[in-house]
Amino acid sequence: RIVFDAGTGLRALGDRLITSGPSATTILLSHLHWDHIQGLPFFTPIYVPGNWVEVVTGGNGVMPLEAALRRQMSAPFFPVELDDVRGQLRWREPRSGEAFNIGNVGVTMAKLNHPDPVYGYRLDFAGASIVYATDTEHFACVDPNLARLCAGADVLIYDAQYTPEEYPGKVGWGHSTWEAAVALATTAGVRQLVLYHHDPRRSDDQVAAIEARAAAARPGTIAAREGAVLHVETRATRRTEASMPAVQVA
Repeated sequence: RIVFDAGTGLRALGDRLITSGPSATTILLSHLHWDHIQGLPFFTPIYVPGNWVEVVTGGNGVMPLEAALRRQMSAPFFPVELDDVRGQLRWREPRSGEAFNIGNVGVTMAKLNHPDPVYGYRLDFAGASIVYATDTEHFACVDPNLARLCAGADVLIYDAQYTPEEYPGKVGWGHSTWEAAVALATTAGVRQLVLYHHDPRRSDDQVAAIEARAAAARPGTIAAREGAVLHVETRATRRTEASMPAVQVA
């Protein structure tokens, strides 16, 4: 199982996984801001021997990933120390642009545009591909680095926190718009665009309105919803009508 980021939804996922016995999970962190890591200390599998959990992200320019995880899980912030879960928890810090594998899934990591270092990920498996690019700000043109990462992807999950009308007052905050998402998906030839990182002050109706605007500009665009599941067919299974493991939004 591959998980993007470790927000509060990670707790519920861990509770489900633990009911099925030992599991292996890789968590790809975009960055280390609180809203992307605060679920990790509450992820039940890290406390149960037999489970295997690896946390992966690029360098943050301040401290090694291990030191950041250790600081998060230490007094006075948390009662359980990192050393208490070392039997189940591991970490890896690839370089920006480095390609690596998680089992038989190829992973490409690229640095994005945010006030603190942020990384996007592309997963490739049997001809199917998914890109996760959140907490990134667009430029006056489509980010060429991100367009390369997304080229021909089946699914792009992209930061669309602001509307185009709100964005002028948020320049430099490290987030993007549905309009920039559509431009990126179109330039990169993405099949399915998923709007993500909704502003926490927005209501469901407001998110739906943004979704409608984006879908009018690029048909098929959807907004990420808790519990939503997308099935992405691999090259082989497109002939057999089967599908690769689902992308689930939590």
